[in-house]
Amino acid sequence: MRFVIQVVENSDVKIDGKVRGAIGRGYMVLIGVGKDDTKEVADKMIKKLIGLRIMADENGKTNLSINDMNGELLLISQFTLYADTSHGNRPGFTTCGAPDMAKELYHYIIDECKKKVKKVEQGEFGADMKVTLTNDGPFTIILDSADLK
Repeated sequence: MRFVIQVVENSDVKIDGKVRGAIGRGYMVLIGVGKDDTKEVADKMIKKLIGLRIMADENGKTNLSINDMNGELLLISQFTLYADTSHGNRPGFTTCGAPDMAKELYHYIIDECKKKVKKVEQGEFGADMKVTLTNDGPFTIILDSADLK
C-alpha cells in the first residue's frame, strides 16, 4: 500500500464539476492499493499516517500530528501509484490491487480514519477526479507499506 501525504492549507476534489470533498488545514492523501494488501496492512498505514508528526508547531518545527492540530483529511484513491515504468514508455499496472479488493480497502481506510480524525472527506473510487490543493511548505511524504516494520 502506498500513501502520498501532502500537508495542505486546503484541498478539494471535484467530480463532473461538483465538489465531492473539501478540507481546510490537514493532509490530502493519495492512496494506492497493491495486489497483496490487506486490512492488517491498512491498519499499519493508518496508524503511521495519524501518528506522523509533520505539522508545524508554534516555532515552525514539524512536531505535531494531524490530531494535535485538529487537522482534516482528504483521501483520494489513485491506482497509478503502483505504475511499473521499468519497461518501455507505457506504464504497467499488474501490481495494483484488483478493483473490487482495492475499493473495499479504500473504503475501509476511510471508515477507520473517521474513527480517529475529526473531519475526513473523500473522492470516489474509479471516478475521473479533479484535485486542487494549496501545498504547505511544500511538505510531501511518501509512505510505502513495504518500508514499515
